[in-house]
Amino acid sequence: MAKRKFPIVGVAIVIIDDRGRLLLGKRAYGWGTGQWCIPCGKVEWGEEVREAAERELKEETGLSARAGKVIAVHSNFHNPEQLSVGIWFAGEKIEGEMQAADGEFTELQWFPLSKPPELCYPTDKLVIEQLKETTII
Repeated sequence: MAKRKFPIVGVAIVIIDDRGRLLLGKRAYGWGTGQWCIPCGKVEWGEEVREAAERELKEETGLSARAGKVIAVHSNFHNPEQLSVGIWFAGEKIEGEMQAADGEFTELQWFPLSKPPELCYPTDKLVIEQLKETTII
């Protein structure tokens, strides 16, 4: 009997500034090197999903935020070797100094929802389309 495989869980906190721009990071290595994505990461074993999202945001951007309402949940099929389910939360109570903190990004930048750069994850495109159609944040 073949060993069953299960997707990993990815999490992200979506940060929108007071001008309606979305925070994105330019990937330094791995999948989508040189392309942009919503800062995200994996849930560690035994970790609560909201805490994982808050930890990942802090590690990658230097910002602290509370994981608020769920904005989107999507299955990610872009990497057939490592399928995942992503959960995107609205960022609330954002604090800190923005910096590409842990080396996963070469830079962080704000983009209008109407003009995102080349994105590495197809699901980030879906999330941006959802954000453009709703006022959830």
